[in-house]
Amino acid sequence: MVRKADLVIIGVCVGVAVGIFLAALAFFGIRWYRRRAHLRKCANDHSATTLPIRQNGVHTSNILSESFASSVSVKVVTYPAKTSPLSKWNKNNKEQDIQKATKNFTTILGQGSFGPVYKATMPAGEVVAVKALAADSKQGEKEFQTEVSLLGRLHHRNLVNLVGYCVDKGQRMLVYEYMSNGSLANEEKQPLNWQERLQIALDISHGIEYLHDGAVPPVIHRDLKSANILLDGLMRAKVADFGLSKEEVFDGRNSGLKGTYGYIDPAAMSSDGIDEILDKKLVGDCDPEDVRSLARIAHRCLHKTLRKRPSIGEVSQTIARLKQKRLVREDSTMSFASEEFSEAVGRIELQQNQLKKMTSIAES
Repeated sequence: MVRKADLVIIGVCVGVAVGIFLAALAFFGIRWYRRRAHLRKCANDHSATTLPIRQNGVHTSNILSESFASSVSVKVVTYPAKTSPLSKWNKNNKEQDIQKATKNFTTILGQGSFGPVYKATMPAGEVVAVKALAADSKQGEKEFQTEVSLLGRLHHRNLVNLVGYCVDKGQRMLVYEYMSNGSLANEEKQPLNWQERLQIALDISHGIEYLHDGAVPPVIHRDLKSANILLDGLMRAKVADFGLSKEEVFDGRNSGLKGTYGYIDPAAMSSDGIDEILDKKLVGDCDPEDVRSLARIAHRCLHKTLRKRPSIGEVSQTIARLKQKRLVREDSTMSFASEEFSEAVGRIELQQNQLKKMTSIAES
């Protein structure tokens, strides 16, 4: 028969265990909440609550595909905060103004995953990039409007921000900020040094971290590749083509493989195989161990098992540590060089003083 004292002990133990569990739950809940709040606060130096589109200004999404350029009346959506995506419709610029902005749709920048991309110079002088979505897309107009509403709220310094859009007679256009240095996949670009590559990797991870942990609801990119990484005039990277898919909207239930297939030999991730993937242009410019560290975290991101992949926060921290390590190394090198220079100057001054003394003795 269980004694009363034993029941008291059991009750106390259970109470303590429950208390510890609740305390731990509260601790991690507060920590998670603060992290999300911090990410939202620091998301972008240019963050905004609305998607600005001006009737006669530079933020007007009024580019049409060539086949529809001659006979349409475009409507542009402006949605203030806390309203529906299609709360207000305004009259758009005239057709000839649109054709002039893209030089009669001849300023094509490339062919994106959703359709052609045009460079447009708006009447106020601002340069933007216009994506014409494929007309055969199965995504419905309502889903598109909902998606654009989401994209309009996503603002981060490492995302190519949406500045406008257009819907008319089955034609759908997206207007983004223009990135003057093109995509990371551009083979004509000058070779990047290791420091630039680290900074670009860090920019990308920060953009994805915001999409995963800072956006509400979270956004999954699903096609992250060099062609979807764009570079601004200062060679800072921004993630493009996030949120919209070719044929469907992400609804939180899709977990299969998406995007463009790629391959890298796992054997190349070993210490013996790192030379096979190391760009020869980087020889002498980087520490091979830093390359291995970056390659290892990239390889973990490709693991078939979800729980064995690192979080994007862990990826960001790894890259930041590598960048900080390089800065410390450079500071040490500069400090050593400064000390060497100071010692050399000291020796010269000493020799000058000795020479003056010898000259004085000779004159006397």
